[in-house]
Amino acid sequence: MKLEIARGLFLVGALGVASMAVAVWEQPRSQVLSVSNAGTHCPLPRVAKASEAIQPDNDLLLFMFSLSQGMRPQS
Repeated sequence: MKLEIARGLFLVGALGVASMAVAVWEQPRSQVLSVSNAGTHCPLPRVAKASEAIQPDNDLLLFMFSLSQGMRPQS
């Protein structure tokens, strides 16, 4: 393979990696919402009323409990 071709392929690959890094960098990051800005972030409109009471999913609660137990250090 000629040096010019290899250099061109390397340049294209480097530009591709750099553009992917910029795209990932520009993604919104996760952050914890506090009570102070709860009024600005509301998943439902303020006028919307819940039509039925939401029941917790027991399987999900059990799953979350097992995850929290797995995070404890083994002693």
